[in-house]
Amino acid sequence: MKIEEVLKSTVPMDNSKKIIMNIIYTQNVITENFNEILKPYDISSEQFNVLRILRGQKGNPANMCVIQERMLAKTSNTTRLVDKLLLKELVTREVCPENRRKIEVLITSKGLHLLDELEPKVKAHEQFFSKNLTEEEMAQLNQLLEKFRNQ
Repeated sequence: MKIEEVLKSTVPMDNSKKIIMNIIYTQNVITENFNEILKPYDISSEQFNVLRILRGQKGNPANMCVIQERMLAKTSNTTRLVDKLLLKELVTREVCPENRRKIEVLITSKGLHLLDELEPKVKAHEQFFSKNLTEEEMAQLNQLLEKFRNQ
């Protein structure tokens, strides 16, 4: 469905406006679908992102700065996200012995288990949204989005 139909717009839009509207609308559709996957597990997409970042540390702790710089949503309150994951026993948080101002965060086995359980659902979600595209189209879309974003 064209973006004009989705928005029920009767006013012609130039291509620059259509691109922005398409990206925002598509992001909302993807996010809503993804949040439905996470809902039964009582975690947000931002919390899921933190868990994936910590799993990527391969058993090494990450401090708040490392987590923040790797977040997809840079506006996320990392401390609040870690606090919520801590209450769910998905991460641990300790003061660094060498630098008492530095907080080190590690994913727990419970957090790793949750990611393992979510992995096939997340993969299915990703494949669902790209099923109408060829490999070449997916590569082209990625290239175009990166070109559009990197001004």
